[in-house]
Amino acid sequence: MSCAICLQRKEKRFCPAIHGRICPQCCGEQRELTLDCPSDCPYLQQARQHEGLRELHHLPAEEVFPKVQISDEFLDRREPLIEGILHAIGNLSRQDRSMNDREVIAALTTMTQSYQILAGSGLVYEQASPSLAQQAITETLRRHLQDYRQVEQEHLGRSSLTDGEALKALVFTLRLALTHTSGRPRSRRFLDFLRETFPASPGGPTATPSSRIIMP
Repeated sequence: MSCAICLQRKEKRFCPAIHGRICPQCCGEQRELTLDCPSDCPYLQQARQHEGLRELHHLPAEEVFPKVQISDEFLDRREPLIEGILHAIGNLSRQDRSMNDREVIAALTTMTQSYQILAGSGLVYEQASPSLAQQAITETLRRHLQDYRQVEQEHLGRSSLTDGEALKALVFTLRLALTHTSGRPRSRRFLDFLRETFPASPGGPTATPSSRIIMP
């Protein structure tokens, strides 16, 4: 039997993305490109073990917002905020299994650009998200930041979260996504990482720190 994709080479493995048998070469070349690989595919998992994580200094500078400095002190102090953001994204991806890393990265980039302008000039600038998935991610993150400020107001009598700190939290999350994705169009590696690292929860801001923030 020949490969269901190239129709030339001999098929040797079952592909759950097309529910057919394909050759190893097509599997490797089309994985997360034309093939919408499910997260539990054993060949996808095996490939991830060999690929490792991407490094920030290998990525285009404009993608990682290099001028935004993030200190260990900031991560310690705002760990509940960042973990809440990661929880929110992970929970949203559980509701929409078609969501992929590229959509999350695009939404985070748009929000980061908006907060960069807001923190620098006080001007509110919002870009329209081109897809429903990106709109859902953006709305979820905006709501989380608002809820976090409300929790601070209720517990402290004021909110100490500045727009500049919100910007740093978004940049950190974006960098984490960029290092954990495979970079291919249909990758869900970052989302799978979130679902594995942060179990399902009702979401919402938290007032207690944890220890699962991983520096990219």
